[in-house]
Amino acid sequence: MTDSEFTFLGQSAEKITVVIGIILVIWGIFVSGISDSQSFTSYIPSFLGLPLLLCGLLAILFMNKRSLFMHIAVIFGLITFLGGADVFRSIISASFLTKSLWADLSKILLLICGGFHTYICVQSFRHVRMHRKNEHS
Repeated sequence: MTDSEFTFLGQSAEKITVVIGIILVIWGIFVSGISDSQSFTSYIPSFLGLPLLLCGLLAILFMNKRSLFMHIAVIFGLITFLGGADVFRSIISASFLTKSLWADLSKILLLICGGFHTYICVQSFRHVRMHRKNEHS
C-alpha cells in the first residue's frame, strides 16, 4: 500500500470489498439456516456477496487488473444497495419486521453494505483520478 492509495480506516477499498463479501455470504447462510427457510431467496445476500468477495480477492491478487475488478465490484455493490432498498416497501406497507423479520433484516444489511461499498468505491475512484491529475500537472 502506497501513500497515494485510498484507504478508509487504514484499509484499502479492495480489502473492504472482501470483508463486505464475506459478511454477506455468511449472513445469507446464517439466515437460511436459522430461519429454516425453504426459499431460494434467503440466499440472496450470499449470492450478492460472493462476486464482491471474488472481485476483491482478484483485485488484490492481480494488481495490474485492479481497476477492472473494482469497477465490476462497484456494480455488484450498487445492485446490492438497490436490492436492499426493497425494505422501504415493507416500511410503507406497515409490515416492517413483523411479516418476515429475517427478510427485512437481510434487506437492511444489503442496503447498508451495498451503500457503504458503493460509497467507498466512488471515493477510491475519485482519489485515484485526483492523484493522476496531480501527477500530470
